[in-house]
Amino acid sequence: MPQIDRSHLVRTARITGSLYLGLAVAGLLGFLITRPRLFDTGDPAATLSNLVDQPGLAAALVVFELLIVLTQALAAAWFYRLFRPGDPVSALGIGAFGLVNAVVILISAALLSAADNIAADPFGAAADTVQLLFVTSGELWAAGAIFFGLWLIPMGTAVLRTGWMPRPLGWVLIVGGLGYLLHAFVGFQPLTVPATVGEFWMIGYLLFRGVARTAGSGDLHRDDVQLAARGDGDIGTAAGAERDQVG
Repeated sequence: MPQIDRSHLVRTARITGSLYLGLAVAGLLGFLITRPRLFDTGDPAATLSNLVDQPGLAAALVVFELLIVLTQALAAAWFYRLFRPGDPVSALGIGAFGLVNAVVILISAALLSAADNIAADPFGAAADTVQLLFVTSGELWAAGAIFFGLWLIPMGTAVLRTGWMPRPLGWVLIVGGLGYLLHAFVGFQPLTVPATVGEFWMIGYLLFRGVARTAGSGDLHRDDVQLAARGDGDIGTAAGAERDQVG
């Protein structure tokens, strides 16, 4: 019966971990550090003034958002590639939900870019328009939390079903995903703490360990097992026919 090459899994895991780390760094620099320096939640005029006075920082925010989109999409694809041999259903869920989240952030990046353009060449009620674009961008992030939570849940189930990472990590990711889903509806920030723990645990494990030492020792997803079983049946049928001819 064919087996999964562990060395290939480790290489794929480390590329996936690098992309996931890039996603975390881009999110930290863009959403958590740069955005608050430009967006004043209660003063549209101040937001416009920040964009006008700090054009480099405003452009950097758009770049960071595009980097989030790029790393999110690539991480989703590489997570799919990593887990597909061991758990194709969970792998598909990670890939699909991750790509949807990337599309949501792409729209946010377009809105922020529009805000920069209006600040550079104001027209009409520029301050109110810029503020509306930033508020809409923030709401997209809030709504996108649903898909970010959803991609963590199949990530956790993939860990549990393949056994390629510690089982507690799988449960932390599932709990974190559920917490993100609840946070999207109730806005209670502590609900996202398990997700943060699970994400950085996953990043560290992918980068420094890759997969468990036992990964690749006979790991096959169900379709491969069924194909192998049918192959064994064909061999048995052929052997039986041979015996009949000899008899």
